[in-house]
Amino acid sequence: MNNVPMTVAGEAALREELEHLKKVERPRISDAIAEAREHGDLKENAEYHAAREQQSFTEGRIMEIEGKLAGAQVIDVTQIAKTGKVIFGTTVSLINIETDEELSYKIVGEDEADVKNNLISIGSPIARALIGKEEGDVVVVRAPGGEVEYEIDEVQHV
Repeated sequence: MNNVPMTVAGEAALREELEHLKKVERPRISDAIAEAREHGDLKENAEYHAAREQQSFTEGRIMEIEGKLAGAQVIDVTQIAKTGKVIFGTTVSLINIETDEELSYKIVGEDEADVKNNLISIGSPIARALIGKEEGDVVVVRAPGGEVEYEIDEVQHV
């Protein structure tokens, strides 16, 4: 099984979603299926088919989350010695060398990524270019729009 790197917050969010699916959604869907069965003929019962489809989706998501949690490699960056190097879980402040624009990203697991909130996946081009580099280094990020050079201004273990 592959290790799935995730932050402490990412693991907590998945566990919360799993609990919600098991304790809230599963019973709600079961009730909806039971109610739809009471309406008679299941062949033409749209409510029954919709509830079964929801059940299938929910059970699939439960299995997916359980698999990810089983293979989770939870990394608490606050417990790792600060070396100034970019590692999984660190927050990196960057300066675009060409435009002087300042950016800040936290490198997180695939499920936690949310670019609007400056959370980038460990597998993203920016994260791959940054991992292992240090404060003051210049990195070249190969993005779909071309190459962009950034200077690593600060690495935080937050």
